Amino acid sequence: MTRSMQAVPKADAPRIPMPAVDPALNLTPSTWKVLTDSIFPAAKTAEGILLAVHYCAARNLDVIKRPVHVVPMWSKALGQEIETVWPGIAEVQTTAARTGQWAGIDPPRFGPVIERTFSGKVKRNGAWQDLDYAVSFPEWCEVTVYRLVGGQRCPFTEPVFWLEAYARQGGAYSELPTEMWVKRPRGQLMKCAKAASLRAAFPEEASYTAEEMEGKVIEADTSIPVAASLDATGTVPAKADTAPSGVAEAASDAAPSKASETPTDSEPRAEPITLDPSLQARIDKVVARAAEKSAWKQAEQYLRARCKGAELKQALEALDQAQQTAEQRLAA
Repeated sequence: MTRSMQAVPKADAPRIPMPAVDPALNLTPSTWKVLTDSIFPAAKTAEGILLAVHYCAARNLDVIKRPVHVVPMWSKALGQEIETVWPGIAEVQTTAARTGQWAGIDPPRFGPVIERTFSGKVKRNGAWQDLDYAVSFPEWCEVTVYRLVGGQRCPFTEPVFWLEAYARQGGAYSELPTEMWVKRPRGQLMKCAKAASLRAAFPEEASYTAEEMEGKVIEADTSIPVAASLDATGTVPAKADTAPSGVAEAASDAAPSKASETPTDSEPRAEPITLDPSLQARIDKVVARAAEKSAWKQAEQYLRARCKGAELKQALEALDQAQQTAEQRLAA
């Protein structure tokens, strides 16, 4: 048989069959195979991959470079995982760089290492399995991002805590970390901290990332319980020795007490009370440090742990007002 008569080997079929697509996407069968088998090998549906393709087309991004990820998220309404598309940290950095105002980034800073064993159930091969993961992870991480504002290089820092950020597997109420967060507890937290600071610096350009949304719950109307986040009395544990960027020392002198609930908009606001001058000064210092470091969540946590009743309400209102003022200045 001559060479010209030899049969051409047939390429393997893609892992997921190619659906009918918009011709404007210029998506060929060979490109589809690359997307299903190499770029998004964990995607389970054609719809999830097409969402990524459309996202990249709208943002003028090269989907082959995988700037976005197909992320499974648990839907409480459907009682199952569904596929969503979120940008990766590299895409958020690209968006920030395109503004021409990104002015650099500092190395990550980590809090003290915590060791803990997580237990839970994971469904594999149609059966639920009990798993235990022993993980050593940093309590928190912060990454400072710089942006040119009015010609000046301004820092933006948004600390992120591991227990609040890590991705879970096993459903809506599982506390079991995903394998990636078990293998890379520092690296994954660093990505989340970098994304949070990029959003603080570029609120109109940056969004939540795949690293932050993996394992989260859609339509959640209750909080996901995390053991050890409260002590036996229901009080938020004090963290004055481990707080990032100096928030702790500002709050360490405030009077200790049990945590109270945050006032809601539906509740009538009480008339401001006159606080003890020393307590007022310490609260003002906490608020000022939070504004300086953009550490709003951490400041709230420390105020909750050390104030109560009307004192807590007034302190949280002052913190909320300072945060709104900071956001308005940034948007101006």
